[in-house]
Amino acid sequence: MAKSSYPQKPVLLVDDEKQFLLSAALTLKSAGINNSVQCSDSRKVVSLLEQQEFSTVILDMMMPNVSGSELVDIINTEYPEIPVVIITAVNEVETAVDTMKAGAFDYVVKPVDDSRLISAVRRAIQMREIRSENSVLKEYLLSDQLKHPEAFTDIITQSPAMRSIFQYIEAIATTSLPILVTGETGVGKELFSRAIHRLSKRSGEMVSINVAGLDDNLFSDTLFGHKKGAFTGAEIERKGLIEKAAGGTLFLDEIGDLAIESQVKLLRLLQEGTYYPLGSDVTKRTDSRIVVATNQDLNSMQLSGTFRKDLYYRLKAHHIQIPALQERREDIPLLVDHLLEKAAETLGKKKPTPPRELMTLLKTYPFPGNVRELEGMVFDAVSQHQSGVLSMESFKSKLDYRGLAESMATESTEEGDENNPLVSFNEILPTMKEMETLLIEEALNRSEGNQSIAAELLGMSRKALNNRLIRRQK
Repeated sequence: MAKSSYPQKPVLLVDDEKQFLLSAALTLKSAGINNSVQCSDSRKVVSLLEQQEFSTVILDMMMPNVSGSELVDIINTEYPEIPVVIITAVNEVETAVDTMKAGAFDYVVKPVDDSRLISAVRRAIQMREIRSENSVLKEYLLSDQLKHPEAFTDIITQSPAMRSIFQYIEAIATTSLPILVTGETGVGKELFSRAIHRLSKRSGEMVSINVAGLDDNLFSDTLFGHKKGAFTGAEIERKGLIEKAAGGTLFLDEIGDLAIESQVKLLRLLQEGTYYPLGSDVTKRTDSRIVVATNQDLNSMQLSGTFRKDLYYRLKAHHIQIPALQERREDIPLLVDHLLEKAAETLGKKKPTPPRELMTLLKTYPFPGNVRELEGMVFDAVSQHQSGVLSMESFKSKLDYRGLAESMATESTEEGDENNPLVSFNEILPTMKEMETLLIEEALNRSEGNQSIAAELLGMSRKALNNRLIRRQK
């Protein structure tokens, strides 16, 4: 497999000392920054910038012909999106600081410390990526167009909110920064992660792992691999999943369940792009892109100390929050049609015709399990289907309104909330008759006038609801 280039736009190294250029290029390459262009004649810099795009420019302050200070002024004026890192001697630090005030991004003092150079260049590349993303995102939002809609074919939707997320993904997919995908259970976080990988233009594959329940040793062994003899039973060397994801994407699901000890190792991987296989004292480098997902609130977890704060902020460099199904009910008819076709094909049956009132019924349900729960309902209904119009009874048996109501009330009580989540009152209480009228009107509104569905929502028979409606008319 061909090794991917990082960054996508090369780093331009400018210095009149060819030996320094070679040394700097090798240093950056050892850190995974393997895409660079060397220039020993400062007079050629402007021409190079005109010919191709660069992620960042690293240049010496003191050079014959055109000085570093002059080039900073030119780049800052003509190419303000490109960050510049200055290389300077100890006695030129004051001048370097003045140059930073004039627009340079950072400076490194000669003799150059390798780790300092790598750190400065990494931060400059990330700055360039963020600027590029902002520009691309602005372009997408203004045009309201998707350049690669085929990347999202697995995600069935007509929701404007989802379309905005697709545009955001297109803007950030090619960067190297980690991406945090959050959302309730069953919303399709892995589908979104696969769309990110498709758009990333990475040559490697996407490798997925669910980290829930993995202790630190198992996490390290699974992710980083081990050397022969690293522990009892390690009879042969084994490569980890991070190596399998070389040049591609590593997807870590349920990241909120990751042990604190393992969080430290993941943080190192994100910060330095390096890791240690178990039993080895030699670091390995990775160029894979990290995407993580969780249904937990990492912000609350980092505040309570159960998730590392530094890791949290590193992971949420880009954050995708997938809306729950109840927030995009307009997608339910599309999803049902797609899932009916999928279920029929899987079960070897003819695709059944759903009753018209089924969509109205499903739109009244909050779907705590989201698309995954809907898929289970559809597959169960199709498996029982014989002929004619699809029966609604299978769906009705699974729409547990009362159970959800009791669960919400119990959770509220356990959290010490004195207010019932199902209802709130003003200072003036409604009468029982007024309350009944309001409940019936709301149920009929949600059920689009269907009395059978309204009665289901209210936990009564259709006959009982009909009697109440007749009494209201007298």
